[in-house]
Amino acid sequence: MKNVKYLILAVIGVTFHSCDTEEFLNPLPETAIVVESYFKTDSDVLAGIRGIYDAVQGVNENTNTSIITSNRGVQFEYLLTEHRTDNTRGATNEGSKADFHRYLVDANNVQSEDYYQSMYEVIFRANNILNFIDVANESNQSKYAAEAKFMRAYAYFNLVRLFDDVPLVTSVVGPLDNEALFTRVPAEQIYQQIASDLQEAIDNLDNTQKARASKAAAQALLAKVYLTQDSRNYSGAAQLLQDIISSGQFSLQPNFKDVFYNELNSEIIFAIQYQAGNTLESQSFSSEFTSFVRAGREDGLNIVNNNLIADFAAYGGNRTAVSYVTFGTSNEVAKFLPVGSNVTTLPPTYGPYARDAGNDWIVLRYADVLLMHAEAILAGSPSTTDGAAIDSYMEVRKRAGFDPVTDRPSTLTKDALLVERRVELAFENHRFFDLVRFGVADAVLSAHAAAMGYGSYDARKLLLPIPSREINLSAGRLTQNPGY
Repeated sequence: MKNVKYLILAVIGVTFHSCDTEEFLNPLPETAIVVESYFKTDSDVLAGIRGIYDAVQGVNENTNTSIITSNRGVQFEYLLTEHRTDNTRGATNEGSKADFHRYLVDANNVQSEDYYQSMYEVIFRANNILNFIDVANESNQSKYAAEAKFMRAYAYFNLVRLFDDVPLVTSVVGPLDNEALFTRVPAEQIYQQIASDLQEAIDNLDNTQKARASKAAAQALLAKVYLTQDSRNYSGAAQLLQDIISSGQFSLQPNFKDVFYNELNSEIIFAIQYQAGNTLESQSFSSEFTSFVRAGREDGLNIVNNNLIADFAAYGGNRTAVSYVTFGTSNEVAKFLPVGSNVTTLPPTYGPYARDAGNDWIVLRYADVLLMHAEAILAGSPSTTDGAAIDSYMEVRKRAGFDPVTDRPSTLTKDALLVERRVELAFENHRFFDLVRFGVADAVLSAHAAAMGYGSYDARKLLLPIPSREINLSAGRLTQNPGY
């Protein structure tokens, strides 16, 4: 997919070149070509849709070390999410990646900036496809449009949760359209657009894909939107999630390990695919999660915190050994070990493709759906005795080895559900968003920061800063989040 190149900005009848190729809010390919001369057939549009997934996939840091010329897609996401929780941290306090776990991210942080740019790369590629959707075969137009809108919604959902109000761009715009490119729109309006895009995806997609948008992926993502936005829609979320459950098209893998190493399995709803050993289609985060033995260009990242280890001991069941591994005093993520890894002996080995790993990134899976279903029924209350909520909660717990009778609670509490999500979905970049959604982020993270000796935490750090570079490009039109 890396060889799919096309303009994000439509230019009628002219081939042009950018005077600032680093301007990611108006991303340009390495070789500019006229859009009209490219999108001529249905297959051209399909190639462009695949290019949207390519933007999410990102460029392996070992393939191109320049963060200026290559967006990383979701490959830095763990820094912006897991590292800003009580789940994980970096092994050292040096460098811009270490700023996340210490709550020291500033507006010049290159990884935060890259993620912001990467999500807008997805958005602009989606908008460009929608601009040329009538080139596709009529029978495919609604499906292609729905797929592009799903990806646009996915990118905006990530942006609005991390940065709050952001520019809302839903059509192809010119490089000088500063109002569209740099005017922050209220989060509630962003959520309305996300919901509209996802509803169109639900109406026009089926469940034949797992590595591309599907109806179930749109249902699950819209349910999470309903659970997240300020005006919560618990009943709407519950219905969407129940529809996925009732479809019978997804099920938990009996063996927890198979969730991660039997890719695109029955539990996967939506995943970003990578290929081991292929420098253009691989990822680097698997190697960065190593520490005891240096397997990556950078490593010692996503080191497991002791309080999460304590939760695994109490609530993890058979998930614990699959989720992390301990070498001496090093506790390392084990959910995404590169192919050929052996972590049963010392020193551990990580196979021939550690830096060009092929482990897929799981965005949505059925266990998340079940736990969100319980959350939707809980509807913000401290607890519930609803049998359907407890059933969904226990389905996940039973897979982890807990007894369906003796371990079944008569009352499901919000605290129990939150810790279950923590141990089930650890290292999958859910914890930060869960803490915010459950309304406990400030309490949990302030206590964690104090315990770890991070003196820089305050509630304003729940939002990341708008990148300074984008503010500079906007000539001051973009405003900064409080506290930066």
